[in-house]
Amino acid sequence: MARKRSLLSLRHWKHVFVRIYRLIRSPLVKPADKLLFLLPVALYWVLPDVMPFVPVDDIAVTMFAAEWFTRRAESKYPNVPGGS
Repeated sequence: MARKRSLLSLRHWKHVFVRIYRLIRSPLVKPADKLLFLLPVALYWVLPDVMPFVPVDDIAVTMFAAEWFTRRAESKYPNVPGGS
């Protein structure tokens, strides 16, 4: 239940997007790993009609991908400054 509350918290999402910014800008993170977040999100924002019967908003897809990417990248690259 606590996990669900944190996902609904604006403070949680502020920290997630700050961490994503640091991870994307970090030279320690490989470009291929950065593309694991950037490419699917960009494609979904540009081409949402590819999956017309999936009722998921663009921002929901971005938030899901952001949460996944930060957890994965921070565990793979623990030396990136500003991580959790």
